[in-house]
Amino acid sequence: MAIKIISSSARISIYLNGEIDHHNAAVIRYEADEAIQASMPKTVRIDFSNVSFMDSSGIGFVMGRFRLVNGYGGKVEVVGLSERLYSMMKLAGLEKLVKLEKKQEKGK
Repeated sequence: MAIKIISSSARISIYLNGEIDHHNAAVIRYEADEAIQASMPKTVRIDFSNVSFMDSSGIGFVMGRFRLVNGYGGKVEVVGLSERLYSMMKLAGLEKLVKLEKKQEKGK
């Protein structure tokens, strides 16, 4: 699992790449939280476009960042979701907490 974080004054974008499972979730949580706490942005955007596999650790990752950001009045956007990941997050009830956006189809 690779993570890339880009910060601006109002937003942090977190780009995830590879698999999210319980083995690597702690590393991405640590890196994301460190960046979020350093700048406390209004928006945290988590991009799942390049995630090839996710178990419940991915849902926990989103929920944890929501709790952190919501604590100071920010919001979380989860983008680039495949149909499968979008369905998993909806079933978990995350659409009530964060903005969920499916991956854009090629040619649209």
